[in-house]
Amino acid sequence: MQPSIISAKCVSKVISNKRESLTILNEIDIDVKEGETIAIVGTSGAGKSTLMTLLAGLDTPTSGSIELLGEQISSMSDDERASLRANKIGFVFQSFLLVPTLSALENVTLPCLLNGDEVDESRAKQLLEQVGLTNRLEHTPSQLSGGEQQRVALARAFMIKPKILFADEPTGNLDQNTASTVVELLFDLNKRHGTTLVLVTHDLSLAKQCDRTIYLQSGQVEAEEVGERE
Repeated sequence: MQPSIISAKCVSKVISNKRESLTILNEIDIDVKEGETIAIVGTSGAGKSTLMTLLAGLDTPTSGSIELLGEQISSMSDDERASLRANKIGFVFQSFLLVPTLSALENVTLPCLLNGDEVDESRAKQLLEQVGLTNRLEHTPSQLSGGEQQRVALARAFMIKPKILFADEPTGNLDQNTASTVVELLFDLNKRHGTTLVLVTHDLSLAKQCDRTIYLQSGQVEAEEVGERE
């Protein structure tokens, strides 16, 4: 039986102030196997982005436990979780998050610098070639279209050879045609590099391309469904 690369047990997230408590997630159980592609879907406010931040170790649950790559991250310090993310986790967000003063090539090699590693420029160029940006290496984000910026972000996410890629609404700021191109690139890169993918989206047609879809409603898992991708 394939081991779980992510495992959440009875995970809840509650935000409290002096007057009230708000339950964002309520006793979530999720297991993700190595190499799986998982979509987390739900209406706005269902808790899907909060769940992603917990699974990725960007935040900690109020209760329950999360195991990521064999490590109990819910009991780790902030620095320990940051170290795990830096070396083994890739991210793609809706808002690209590129450094405006850096070229496409420099943005892709940035994770090497942040990790204190030697800059592997040949790998960065290879990744930019894989996303169709060979002729845009020296362009800054302002010289690139939205779709091109997200392709740079994709290349950057794979720079550290991540075991897991978390993608939060990766096509949310793109028109339909551009979004389709980025989605195909996302799945192609994921398959080529053997990465586990956790995708947060409100787009059901995109979710169906994953191996499995987890439906959230009011902070709870409402249903699970096997995808249609070949």
